[in-house]
Amino acid sequence: MQKGMAGVLKNAWPFIVAALVLIVVVFSSGESHVIEFYYSKALYPLIASLFSSVSSLIPFSIWDLFWLSVIVILVIGFALALFRKLKLRWFLLRLCQFSALIYAFFYLAWGFNYFRPNLESRIGWESPKGDEAVFRSILDSILIHANSSRVAIQNKDYETIDRLIEESYQKNRATLGIHYPNGSRRPKTMLFSSFFAKSGVSGYFGPFFNEVHLNYYLLPMEYPFVLAHEKAHQFGITNEAEANLAAFMVCTTSPDRRLQYSGYVNLLPYFISDASEMPNLKDYIKKIDAPVLLDLRFQRSHWNGLRNKTLDQVQTAANNAYLKTNRIEEGVKNYNQVVGLVISWYNNEKLVIPSNTRTIEFSGK
Repeated sequence: MQKGMAGVLKNAWPFIVAALVLIVVVFSSGESHVIEFYYSKALYPLIASLFSSVSSLIPFSIWDLFWLSVIVILVIGFALALFRKLKLRWFLLRLCQFSALIYAFFYLAWGFNYFRPNLESRIGWESPKGDEAVFRSILDSILIHANSSRVAIQNKDYETIDRLIEESYQKNRATLGIHYPNGSRRPKTMLFSSFFAKSGVSGYFGPFFNEVHLNYYLLPMEYPFVLAHEKAHQFGITNEAEANLAAFMVCTTSPDRRLQYSGYVNLLPYFISDASEMPNLKDYIKKIDAPVLLDLRFQRSHWNGLRNKTLDQVQTAANNAYLKTNRIEEGVKNYNQVVGLVISWYNNEKLVIPSNTRTIEFSGK
């Protein structure tokens, strides 16, 4: 009897762990401040420091190799089961156990940050009313700064850019409500950059090994902004709009023009998108200097040339489902909501003076 119970427990423990984590996940959705205090501010910085201190010693992506190994094992396992060299029932049980542990580990290692309060609540910002005059003022400011800060960025600058982004994160840690240093962040190139480029992925954060990944095909003008965005995720900022805001703040408050230009030029399309229904949008487009406009057009043609429509649609659908599963109700539209957060930042930090004109919504399109 004891041996039988021991056998059941041996097979069941991964599912027990996953069930316990699921219970905490359900609880977390209504207790964001508890998650913030006990996990995001206390436990996660320790986890990030431990995992990143190990993964940063390795120059290539552990995460990419991990999933490549998993795929190979799956193919071999099903092949052996097909040829009756392996019991299919045993293999499926191990596969389910592995999936349960992956689920549990994801939330324990990073995923509970999805349930913390939003950035405006964490740092005490007041959400501004949608004011068209403020929107126009900020759009004008971004256009002016994009034009004036334009500078050539080269691959040889990347190491310096990484250091400057770290310095800016340290300077902005209180405003962003992040724990610094929170371990270390060594940028790693995706091992399968071509595949991810076809899917429209410029970078991602691997929570299992606390790794920041960048696509090999990133343009130099994108590098600082995307690197800062992925580092934001390492700091426990899960919301994509908040990560975009962090990247914008970190880049544009740096004294370095390379970071400034990357911040302004990469945020500009979000504002242009939200301004698409303004009757005088063309007047704003005309304000963009020719070199900046050429950069934006080249950026679009660069990624369109790499894009595979089917892979892009599959990746977008998967990312949309993933974000919605983790309480980001807007899904992939969440990226565009950086416009509203930038307006909050400008208002709360008194970077612009609000105007009393008709209100509009900054929901992101």
